[in-house]
Amino acid sequence: MWSAVERFSVQGIQFVLSIIIARLVLPSEYGLIAMLGIFLAIAQSFVDSGFSNALIQKKDRTEVDFSTVFYFNILIALAVYGVLFISAPYIALFYREPELTAVTRWVGVNVVLSSFMLVQRTRLLINSDFRTMTKASLIAMIFSGAIGVVLAWLGYGVWALVAQSLGNSFLNVAMLWIFVAWTPKRSFSIDSFRELFAFGSKLLVGGLLHTIYLNLYTLVIGRFFTSTQVGYFNRSQTFAVFPATNLTEIVNRVMYPALCERQGEEEVLIRTFFNYLRSTVFLVFPLMIGLAVLSGSLIEVLLTEKWLPAASLMSILCIAYMWDPLMHFNWQLLNVKGRSDLSLKAEIIKKTLAFFILFTSIPWGIHAICWGLLVYSLFDMITISFFVRKIYPFDLRRELMDIFPILIGSLFMGLCMYVSLRLTSIPVFRLAIGSVVGIFSYLFFCYLFKLKEFEFIKQIIKKV
Repeated sequence: MWSAVERFSVQGIQFVLSIIIARLVLPSEYGLIAMLGIFLAIAQSFVDSGFSNALIQKKDRTEVDFSTVFYFNILIALAVYGVLFISAPYIALFYREPELTAVTRWVGVNVVLSSFMLVQRTRLLINSDFRTMTKASLIAMIFSGAIGVVLAWLGYGVWALVAQSLGNSFLNVAMLWIFVAWTPKRSFSIDSFRELFAFGSKLLVGGLLHTIYLNLYTLVIGRFFTSTQVGYFNRSQTFAVFPATNLTEIVNRVMYPALCERQGEEEVLIRTFFNYLRSTVFLVFPLMIGLAVLSGSLIEVLLTEKWLPAASLMSILCIAYMWDPLMHFNWQLLNVKGRSDLSLKAEIIKKTLAFFILFTSIPWGIHAICWGLLVYSLFDMITISFFVRKIYPFDLRRELMDIFPILIGSLFMGLCMYVSLRLTSIPVFRLAIGSVVGIFSYLFFCYLFKLKEFEFIKQIIKKV
């Protein structure tokens, strides 16, 4: 529950703030920040280097391990920022946006700041202390968000987004150092580094491939299309990713340490995995299908008519990202058993196919690129399931059969919502009516067919 509170309170506030700022700045200004996404994400992947997962997976971790990771993170962060600083003019030249030189150098400071809090966040994850994480994240988000809104209102445009980002990182570091009673020892162990890197390096390469893939869309659109179209894609992707990614991450942060503790109890591990999977898609599927149906009304009400071209993109992306729990949870199953070699092989195969789909869809426009994302999601599930089957006694077919009733219930809900939207053409009423009809039709289906996830979630809420 605290994992959910931390994720949705912070992401929820960030989501609301992004809507407020989006109403105050132009789509092209949002597009400038979005263009840097791939460079910042790659830089952040190098800073982590898979060490966070390695520390969680290692059962006999020591204080020397934590200190070794801490110093390595800072060293890598400084090196990566140096590369970003030097590369800034070339990034601006690539996009034909001169302002990106200064923006890149300032936003890149986030990479250095984040290196000072990675170990603190990892310790909180190991101890499942999401309450402390919530306090730190909320304080940082509220104050940095206020800075961003004020600057956007004063007309600072893209620099309002830069200031919000830097403020959030700095305050997060400050709060975690205050709340987490840990300071690094004056020691760096080569043996510890080698052991952690042996596991983490494979996750680093796999993570880099995934990061490049996720952000390559913005880079490609920014290169072949206008910054306004980048803004439309970025906003539609933000709306589509919000429920699926956040719910998946909430569960994953609890699931991964829990499954790692059950490495030697395979039957219990598998049963726990399926409980997590079904409970997650029970929430994700209806949310994503509901958003796909309501995309036009939602964007018009929240972002005004100037953002309406993003609605059709958002509908496609919602269906693509609804499969996120299956893709991510199965990938983590490999890491639970320490098989980061298999997770790396899976990523190489998946991303090779992903790059092929992306580049073949470019000539057909942004909508085709979004449809390509949906096609990739299906291939991702098939590929990762092949590797999971090597070490676990189940496959994708069993997982799909388990969640099939939830998928049918979600599609039934979406059909009811689509029909209800014909009652009015006023966006705010369409949004309200569609939401109410969606909630009641889904709950009616769950009650009628007695879906066990419905009862399971009710029990969790009662226990809290």
